[in-house]
Amino acid sequence: MTERLLQYLWQFQYYNKQSSILDNGDIFQVIHPGRFNTNQGPDFLEAKIRIEDTLWVGHVEVHVKTSDWYRHAHQFDRNYDNVVLHVVWENDLPERDTRIPVFSMHSKVSMLLLEQYKYWMDSAGFIACGNQIRDVSRIIWISWRERLLAERMQRKSAMVFSFLLQTHQHWEETFWWLLARNFGAALNFEPFEAMAKTLPVTLLARYKNQLPVLEALLLGQCGLLEGDFEEAYPIRLQRDYLHVKAKYKLQPVRQSVHFLRTRPVNFPTIRLAQLARLLYRSSHLFTFIKETAQLSDIRNWLAVTASEFWDEHYTFQKSSVHRSKKLGNQMIDILIINTVVPILFAYGLLHNEEQYKNRALNWLDELDPEVNAITNSFTDLGIVNKSACDSQALLELKGHYCDVKRCLDCAMGNTLLKRSVSVYMETCT
Repeated sequence: MTERLLQYLWQFQYYNKQSSILDNGDIFQVIHPGRFNTNQGPDFLEAKIRIEDTLWVGHVEVHVKTSDWYRHAHQFDRNYDNVVLHVVWENDLPERDTRIPVFSMHSKVSMLLLEQYKYWMDSAGFIACGNQIRDVSRIIWISWRERLLAERMQRKSAMVFSFLLQTHQHWEETFWWLLARNFGAALNFEPFEAMAKTLPVTLLARYKNQLPVLEALLLGQCGLLEGDFEEAYPIRLQRDYLHVKAKYKLQPVRQSVHFLRTRPVNFPTIRLAQLARLLYRSSHLFTFIKETAQLSDIRNWLAVTASEFWDEHYTFQKSSVHRSKKLGNQMIDILIINTVVPILFAYGLLHNEEQYKNRALNWLDELDPEVNAITNSFTDLGIVNKSACDSQALLELKGHYCDVKRCLDCAMGNTLLKRSVSVYMETCT
């Protein structure tokens, strides 16, 4: 038994109500179990408990054992002065006279529920309820998906707000940092973000009509213009970079970019050249996002091609077969999902403007779903993945519920556990 499971049992009153007898023999009735408290203080606030003929209004504290009250020193904490009921799994101090009534739930809870919960906690599968999730109705999933999507947007907005704090509420600078970070993808997001933070948008704006200089700044700050080069273009970039670096006293980032374990089309050299092209063809990046109504316009805006040198190169050291290095549709969708949508949603959230939040979510719904090992595994279990809204919800579910075994906080887990309670209640009547 865990304290969290016991809180869950009390919150939803999943125990045999015919055994509503306190450990001292008094009969009690729960009028309201209280409001679950995730902050400091008792576990449930403002509960209403009728004990014999008296109605008590106060807090409820939950512990696995009665002695935990003293082990946690609640007797010295004024926050617990208004506790009217102590709910425990095991009363290990039955002879101790306390002013707070004790209710032991041991033997009053469905064994089916407890066995189900233990099975989930011990499960090493993709998700704990993998062999049962098909039994949950589509209606439950649709409602839960909306909650998961909202949580994911809140989570991503938190990063935007963190950047805003660092940029002193400069939305253009914030968007530049987030855009550069996500151009680096999973392997290079740290050095790309660090690079962006060394190149203010005001500096980049001075060279907005000079593509080679923009490219030199991005590549140079990532340490990719060091050493000797044979071809004219990288020599020119190196020269331009050293000039601007000295002029503005720039310091290259310390984090190294990575080429290993990535396809050539995703090499940092290619991504930085594409990012430079986007800066070259655009000004006021965030303003463009905020004022654009159609997703198709965002997609066209992101469909940039690296400069001509990269048609025959993936790195400076070696030439390759001629191929235009245009940003692919999959990468464009990733940038929209992880950059455009979060900052637009965060803007609407901060300024309480629903139009931006709704537009961000509508764009997600228009995008094709992310297809990866996680979403494929959910699809195999019968969970629909038809849009980026679905895939974002699934990623949130897997990473922040299933992986950390938060089954008690999951609508799907709740539905399945409730069934075992229903079976138990039927046997008790």
